[in-house]
Amino acid sequence: MSRRHSPRPTDLASELPPISYVWKTPNRRARRAEWDIPDPAAPGRLTPAMRAKLERIVRRAPEVMVKITGRTKGVAHLKSHLAYITRNGELDAETEQGAALTGRSGLKDLQQRWEDDAGLDNKRRRDGSFSINIILSMPAGTDAVAVKDSARAFAIETFGDNHDYVFVQHLDDKHPHVHLTVRSLGHDGRRLSPRKADLQAWRERFAGELRLRGIAAEATPRRTRGRVRKAARGAVLGLRKRKITPDVDRLARKEVLSEVRGGRTAKHPWEEKIESRQDAIRRRYLDYAAELQPSGAAADRELARQVRQFVKDMPAVETRRHMLKSELSELAKIRSVGAEQGVVADRRDDTRGDERTR
Repeated sequence: MSRRHSPRPTDLASELPPISYVWKTPNRRARRAEWDIPDPAAPGRLTPAMRAKLERIVRRAPEVMVKITGRTKGVAHLKSHLAYITRNGELDAETEQGAALTGRSGLKDLQQRWEDDAGLDNKRRRDGSFSINIILSMPAGTDAVAVKDSARAFAIETFGDNHDYVFVQHLDDKHPHVHLTVRSLGHDGRRLSPRKADLQAWRERFAGELRLRGIAAEATPRRTRGRVRKAARGAVLGLRKRKITPDVDRLARKEVLSEVRGGRTAKHPWEEKIESRQDAIRRRYLDYAAELQPSGAAADRELARQVRQFVKDMPAVETRRHMLKSELSELAKIRSVGAEQGVVADRRDDTRGDERTR
């Protein structure tokens, strides 16, 4: 007997939770956040936690940055990295035990301890990471003390039970930030290997710690704010800075130029998916505004207004290919104007020459 399958919904939004789709990354999380849990009595309604997150988003709370900057591959590499983040011992560091490392002597003690432990790690591959280096940062003007306290709490919560770590705060940049170096090998014998979902969970945890200390902070994905283009990788940015065209840029321009010259537009399923997702997100925002508007509370009506304005101010859905096409179109216009001006200038020169021969 054949089994019947219910038809798959065509509306992307209908397959998702009633609220979290707007700001949730497409990754599984170890545990559901408070704002991701609907009210059992009214699954489609805003809960207080959802409303608070919606407020932070539309009021553009600063976004935290949690970024893996690299991995050390051995003891010598680790020493070099620790010397860098402590400015050769000029900056104090703090360990997972809360111990403060002051000066070069404190730094050498930590290096020696980790080096001794490394000798016992006979399962690490030659090219395996010895430690993972992380930066936790906030925009300029954020209280540096709150950033450091939040970073400390984040490290304790995330790594304190299983990994040795050391962190140092840097204040010589306009963005207050903390360098956190975590030993890859855990006390349970497992190695730290963060994935994309882990990074998002780390961002949310760091933002939560900042909010506990009175700092408005959020950790939403790009699509929540209507942005669809991914940031370029560090290697690509480095090549562009040196005025070298990366292969990824060259190939993308070649493809777009071929389309323009051929008078055709290639259909890419991922672009259609991006547009569909953004349409669903923006409709959801407007649904929230419609829910808040009839409220008798002035704060709810004001939030509804801010939500509608937030959607109105969202950027147009522009992928990298869209951007390249716009650049080519603008370049073509500039060249066309230049050519026309050149023709006019030539005509003027010819006219002046005729006048001089008379």
